[in-house]
Amino acid sequence: MNDQPITSLQNQRIKEFVSLGTKSSERRKYGLFIVEGRRESLAACKAGYQIETLLWVRDMVSEEFVKSLQAVRVIEITSQVYEKVAYRGGTEGVIATVRQHDLKLDRIQLSENPLIIVLESVEKPGNLGAVLRTADAAKADAVIVCDPLTDIFNPNTIRSSLGGVFTNQVVACSSKEAYEWLTLNKIRIFTAELQASEWYHLTDMTTPLAIVMGTEAEGLKEFWRERADQRIKIPMRGELDSLNVSVSTAILCYEALRQRNFK
Repeated sequence: MNDQPITSLQNQRIKEFVSLGTKSSERRKYGLFIVEGRRESLAACKAGYQIETLLWVRDMVSEEFVKSLQAVRVIEITSQVYEKVAYRGGTEGVIATVRQHDLKLDRIQLSENPLIIVLESVEKPGNLGAVLRTADAAKADAVIVCDPLTDIFNPNTIRSSLGGVFTNQVVACSSKEAYEWLTLNKIRIFTAELQASEWYHLTDMTTPLAIVMGTEAEGLKEFWRERADQRIKIPMRGELDSLNVSVSTAILCYEALRQRNFK
């Protein structure tokens, strides 16, 4: 730990944190991303992620907690610097750079009766984070993000997932790669579509299953619609034609769990 807390925003370490938090190109270049908050930092540590540099404020968090995160470098900063560097409000007092994991499809560990969530071209970090929370709650085997339009390690994704980016197996790949992997592993493909032919609760979700979700604005592309084993829809009784993608994902995942007696 440093002897004196950093007090200047012009410090090189502080500039690096700001750059990683705001630029996806910097995150890709260095293979690092920003994690903010005690719960999220602890989740990263428990999941086996290496915390490279940890910034902390003595008045906000205990030294014992800081040591428990086993960071390579630990740097004390003032509360004034923290307020400028922190991506979100609150008084967590901990912000870290974490080494990225690059999980591949062939490294996913599957249960006996897998439930997979596939997101196509997700563009909002908040939606991705919320789906990761759903995946954790439903204990989905993996979340596959196809042709993403947002960075999985965007600070907004980390924040909205509440640590779900660490508790789930998350893979980014192309739709073609995802389809080939699902086919290889004999996992049925259910696509969520407004114009689908079957209500979701009337379909059999008891076998190995991938629930494929599109964007709220455009839905699923033709690639997935053509390759679906089952096209399903959620009843819409109001005037709007769409639920938030994370809400729709939760409904479908929990229907699968219900049919499996929550096993």
